[in-house]
Amino acid sequence: MVDKTVRCPNCGKIITLFGEHGEVVKITCSSCYLEGKVTFKKPIQSKNIAIEVNNLRKIYGNLVAVNNISFKIKKGEIFAFLGPNGAGKTTTVEMIESIRQPTSGNIWIDGKDIKTSFNEVKEKISILPQEFHSFEKLTVKETLVYFSKLYKKKADIDNIINAMDLKDEEKKYYKDLSGGLKQRVGVAISLVNDPDIVFLDEPTTGLDPKSRREVWKVIASLRDRGKTVFLTTHYMEEAEYLADNIAIIHKGKIIAEGTLDDLIYKYGDESILRIQKSSSKKQLIF
Repeated sequence: MVDKTVRCPNCGKIITLFGEHGEVVKITCSSCYLEGKVTFKKPIQSKNIAIEVNNLRKIYGNLVAVNNISFKIKKGEIFAFLGPNGAGKTTTVEMIESIRQPTSGNIWIDGKDIKTSFNEVKEKISILPQEFHSFEKLTVKETLVYFSKLYKKKADIDNIINAMDLKDEEKKYYKDLSGGLKQRVGVAISLVNDPDIVFLDEPTTGLDPKSRREVWKVIASLRDRGKTVFLTTHYMEEAEYLADNIAIIHKGKIIAEGTLDDLIYKYGDESILRIQKSSSKKQLIF
């Protein structure tokens, strides 16, 4: 649902009305009773936009989980959706993935409205959910082969194993892997259908710092492979390390959006301390 403000051509009264994109709404001026129609035009989809969200809203009873948010994600970028637990990150992602139905709003993936064309785009996306688990007694390679059989389009499994640096682990059972390696396998699974867009929902939660860094390198490599990555996280340093663009959500609303430099310039303190590594042990550079 979107709002639009128009002026009555007869008496000049300002009128606000609501409708959906593409909808034609009949209107009667409350002052002069002039009748007319207002068209809510569909946004023009750019060929460079992978995902567009417009006035998205999700309500559960009295709880507004997602409150009228809008954003765009360019093709080939890592987009970080940053916020604390309960901010509305996962709910938003699940609406984009068509797992949950929005209360109102519109979502386009690769220019297609998912309300009417999700079957056309589902083969182009892949999802690593927040709590990922796999079959404990399948090897890494067997796991990837199994999940690849769920899709019509298939990527080369050996290439994925090499790209994700899993060659030494391909014959190990999933149950015998460390937490970091399990998440790396999860990212590898998300590539078995050679998707254009990869959704990663808090992929490093619960990992130790070393394992988290290893997963970061894997995620960064997805951008190098031309993938668009939608990353949800509550780690600011993760968004800083990985993201081309960042949107910060709090209590269902986007409160800030832009590149890292944009956000620092707009919301950072006036005094910024930068520490660089010096060639001399005695010299400090501020």
